[in-house]
Amino acid sequence: MPKPVVPEEKRRRRRPTRSGTVLSERLIVETALRMLREHGSAGLTARRLGLALDADPSTLYRYFRGMDDLTLAIGDALIGQALDGWRRTGEWRTDLRALGLRIHAAYVEHPQAAVLTASRVSGRANELAADEAVLDVLRTAGFPLPEAVRVYHVFIDTTLAFAALDAASLALPSASLRADEEMWRSTYARLPAATHPRIAEAAPLLATRMLTSAYPTALEMLLDSAAARLDDSPGESGP
Repeated sequence: MPKPVVPEEKRRRRRPTRSGTVLSERLIVETALRMLREHGSAGLTARRLGLALDADPSTLYRYFRGMDDLTLAIGDALIGQALDGWRRTGEWRTDLRALGLRIHAAYVEHPQAAVLTASRVSGRANELAADEAVLDVLRTAGFPLPEAVRVYHVFIDTTLAFAALDAASLALPSASLRADEEMWRSTYARLPAATHPRIAEAAPLLATRMLTSAYPTALEMLLDSAAARLDDSPGESGP
């Protein structure tokens, strides 16, 4: 059975590592993020993380129940980065747009970590804060509860799905990524109109748009749809 996680206040009284570093959950997560960026998910193991921290690998289990628990903490840290600096304006579309773009950007900034964590549900503090914020924005705007939950569901899943998709591209070896991008010019742009008329006419636009993320556009379409449904909803004030 996994060992119980040691409470934070007891961890702080532990001796520093051999190099004099005092371990913390935050330091471990930041080091794990760096290792993911440099070596990918295959390179993140308790042994390698212990070496990077100059600590015995078993020490990590005073902070996390296992590597999967650490994975959840990494995902929560990305959401924390998105929340840092986000402020409510009182205009629901502005607030959701800003939060969605910040979450997407935080994951894409750490593509290897995003691929590993975007599909997970951690139940940790930052994740709960983000969920509470989205629901409160929607309820305060006047969305009835079932509609608020519906929009919340689509908003969160769309944001994380695009984050995972875009991060997966960035996590590819550079040669593979360049080959994928070049395909829009080397293959799609050369298809004859006689056999592929719609692709042929759209090829110049495709060669430009398909190299960028569709998330901002998808987010605007989502917000447009939510606004239309809000206009059609019976009036109901939030809690």
